[in-house]
Amino acid sequence: MTPPDYPSHPVRNKLYISHFLSTWNSRLFEFGAVLFISTIFPGTLFPASIYALTRSASVVVFSTAIGHLIDRSERIFLIRLSIIGQRAATAASCIFLWLLLHSGYTSLETWSAKLALALLSLLACIEKLSSVLNTISVERDWVVVISQNNTDDLRELNSQMRRIDLFCKLVAPFSIALVAGYSTSIAILVTFGMTASSVFVEYYAIARVYSQVDGLQSRPIPSPATQSTNSTHQTFRSCISYIQHPAFLPSFSLSLLYLTVLTFGGQMVTYLLSLGFTSTSIGLLRTISTVLELSSTWLAPKAMHKIGAIRCGIWFLNWQIVWIVLAVLMLWVDVPQRYAVVGLLAGTIASRVGLWGFDLSAQVIVQEAVESDQRGSFSAMEASVQNTFELLSFASTAIFARPNQFKIPAAVSAAAVVLAGLIYAFFVRQQRGHLFHASKCMQRKRPTWQQVAQDENVELN
Repeated sequence: MTPPDYPSHPVRNKLYISHFLSTWNSRLFEFGAVLFISTIFPGTLFPASIYALTRSASVVVFSTAIGHLIDRSERIFLIRLSIIGQRAATAASCIFLWLLLHSGYTSLETWSAKLALALLSLLACIEKLSSVLNTISVERDWVVVISQNNTDDLRELNSQMRRIDLFCKLVAPFSIALVAGYSTSIAILVTFGMTASSVFVEYYAIARVYSQVDGLQSRPIPSPATQSTNSTHQTFRSCISYIQHPAFLPSFSLSLLYLTVLTFGGQMVTYLLSLGFTSTSIGLLRTISTVLELSSTWLAPKAMHKIGAIRCGIWFLNWQIVWIVLAVLMLWVDVPQRYAVVGLLAGTIASRVGLWGFDLSAQVIVQEAVESDQRGSFSAMEASVQNTFELLSFASTAIFARPNQFKIPAAVSAAAVVLAGLIYAFFVRQQRGHLFHASKCMQRKRPTWQQVAQDENVELN
């Protein structure tokens, strides 16, 4: 009997609309805020690094509380909370950025400039926590419930959600970079306008998904490990549960990849700006990178269908390792700077196919392995580890803040990718007993005596 087409297209479409609006505004502000801060305080990586470091640190501190909320609270309440928190924080940040831009400050020498950066960092924490709450709720909980644990539906939903994310990562930063190239002030106002205008459509779409899927309206009974009211005890239990879980190694390997400055995020953008790149040229480079990343959302599901998520992950991760190591070596060899930068950009862009292919593979492994009443706590702990490594990457550029020192954080990034590969290889070895299949044409079996006799008889005849 053929299974019903579930989830239905109307449900999927509303889910995609809500996810698109949430991701678009998040990506727009994420890239725009760093660009705006770098314009306001030119010539140094320090303000942008402190801003991003504080933003990531908030997830590390409050991850357990987020997981506890997701596992125990009504789903629609959490989505409403995340949308309002994200939009309010973004709108307030745009107001402060616009005022700071027109204040005439170009350094952090005055207390008022330091206070403004502190307020922006606080708002960034609220925006980041709301974004994480929304992402974990939808991508790690709602998607699994909507797919009814059907592996093919789950992979399709994951891939489409990732395509939306990557499309927004491609178009939103490029759009705001084009506007900022003309006027930073107008770019801040555009960010504010898009944030304010889309909030009602986003909430309506996700609320309709909630009302049309019965499984979302029921909440599984939490396990005893998630019922502790003591925050310290709860954090300790969440850490132990995360480490002891069968999905820990692929999750931790994926988290290690966040310890990187080799992405078109704040640190690398600021580095490229210091070398003379324009906002438009950086947007174009990011566009090329994201086009390749999008290809992985079609390649990974096909590869997983043929060889499984575990084997698929090792192939994509090895691809990333090769290109990242080559990219970093270009910064350390004695070649003209323009060649080094070209090699860095080429290797970084090529590596993104491996990154997102592995991301999708690891996500499927985690979704299928984690119990329904632990999705929130496990994913929140994973987000905490990811943001801890991201925090360390921001700390690396805060310490080595001069552009000519960028090769040191880049080397740390390459080491993290290699370590992630080793850990995941250990996981593959555990699960399969081996890492790679040798090609059948390369496997030479020792012939039996019957085969030898038959061959000799043929030759004699």
